[in-house]
Amino acid sequence: MEKGHLNHRQLGEAGGHSNVFTDGATDLRPSNAVVDAPLFNVSSEYFRAAGTTLLAGRAFTAQDTKDSPRVGVINAEFANKLFGSVSGALGRFYKMNDGTRILVVGVAENGKYEGLTEDPLPVMFLPILQSPSRSTLLVIRSARDPLLLGPAVRSALRQLDPGLPILIEPRDGPMATLLFGPRMATLSLGVLGILGAMLSVTGVFGMAAYSVSKRLKELGIRIALGANRGEVLRSALGRPLRLLAAGSAAGLVLGLLATRVLAFIVYQATPRDPLVLAGVVVAMGILGLIATWIPAQRALSVNPLILLRED
Repeated sequence: MEKGHLNHRQLGEAGGHSNVFTDGATDLRPSNAVVDAPLFNVSSEYFRAAGTTLLAGRAFTAQDTKDSPRVGVINAEFANKLFGSVSGALGRFYKMNDGTRILVVGVAENGKYEGLTEDPLPVMFLPILQSPSRSTLLVIRSARDPLLLGPAVRSALRQLDPGLPILIEPRDGPMATLLFGPRMATLSLGVLGILGAMLSVTGVFGMAAYSVSKRLKELGIRIALGANRGEVLRSALGRPLRLLAAGSAAGLVLGLLATRVLAFIVYQATPRDPLVLAGVVVAMGILGLIATWIPAQRALSVNPLILLRED
């Protein structure tokens, strides 16, 4: 139970695993299985309550009972591995361990089922009316505070069966524990990144200011001889910008080497993420340009006659 959006991507409640075979398979030994897939026994409204999008087909209905043909909803990873595509999975059959044929009536989006850092898993969902269980997990989607909704849910269940054991907890409770490590790692890396950027800007600013200060007399002569400010500015910025480019290239190479380590620390961080790398390069380039631009502009704002007197 969780306030707002619920999704089984936040670690669902698996009903076990099963080897999956193609419909034409006759030898159902585990070595011949196409995949070993987690399975979830869910009701007709589970996908809506969990906020899981169906990419194709339909969800279960009240007519999917033990007396009707066996049906299932699979996720996109399952569809791609067994049938080659999402659209090609609808209306097709696959077999379970015991040889039961399952008709695919829907394909759901991929999610996180057993761990936050897992690779995409092929997963199947079966109607709970075709696979009854002695224990049930009730997923409730609500805009109300879970702490206020809990007593009402408990009261309703007690009216159905006073002796029914009930455990109610917010869905984001276990998630908060699981995400604590990645969140703290992300926060720490963010703080270190800001400090690193500040040190970089300070270093670039100091280097540019020193470089310009050593060339004040030269810059004064250029201006006195009639060079326009744009040419003088490019001359003043040339060496600092070359050093900035070399440092950025070295940092990019080191960053690529460090991304594999980052992927193990931060949830959903991927090695060689082009968006992240491009963002870092652009951000540091802008900061470096500002840091070199300020000393050069400050020097050019001084009267050339004063610059010519500088030793």
